[in-house]
Amino acid sequence: MIRFRTLVVLAAALAAAAACSKKGGSSAKLRSDTDSVAYVLGMNIGMNLLKMDSTINAAAVCEGIRDAVGGGTKLTTDEARDYYLRYMNYTLPEKARAYEERFLADIAKSNRSYARTTSGVTYTVSDVGDQNLVPVSDRDTVAVRCVIRTADGAVKYSSYDRGDTLRSALGDLRRGEREMLKLVGKGGRIDAWLPSAAAYGADGRAEWGIGPNATLHYEMEVVDVVKFSNRR
Repeated sequence: MIRFRTLVVLAAALAAAAACSKKGGSSAKLRSDTDSVAYVLGMNIGMNLLKMDSTINAAAVCEGIRDAVGGGTKLTTDEARDYYLRYMNYTLPEKARAYEERFLADIAKSNRSYARTTSGVTYTVSDVGDQNLVPVSDRDTVAVRCVIRTADGAVKYSSYDRGDTLRSALGDLRRGEREMLKLVGKGGRIDAWLPSAAAYGADGRAEWGIGPNATLHYEMEVVDVVKFSNRR
């Protein structure tokens, strides 16, 4: 998470760049090297802000900078910190969850082949596989091939591209993955949308390029199931 103090420092730097004029629409006049460097700094800060929130109100950002430089802010530093932390830790995640819920509900509503679990995993089974070899116990071992995509369709992991097979005890997988696998047996195939809470949550998975709070789409093939009860 970006620290509040860091934002204050960046905002001050942006103010020094004079990137926010009172008119809000005039072009920066780059009359010196320091002005040019300041403008580049302002560009970088603006692009980083867009990555945080593409709907950010640039005029409000500029107003905050001008108020801070002028010494007449509408909030105290403590009030601003508390508001920012509350927004980032509670308000923003709640908005993301509400959007995700609508997104998954619309998928199930628009395609009757999809069903939903209590945790929100939205799935359709294309092949149920061997119903005598369905992983049920957390100690059952599974071998799967899968493709994992984000909501925008970007592939983040593909067993087929890598030429490998994932092998794991059922209990070591993510909650949504466990729910999926309990619905099919060896040889089965399932497509499912996993809400972030049932996938990689707020941590994401950086090594695969999966960001925090990502809704994920899985195409999964169950290659093998070894029942724990059969190993004793």
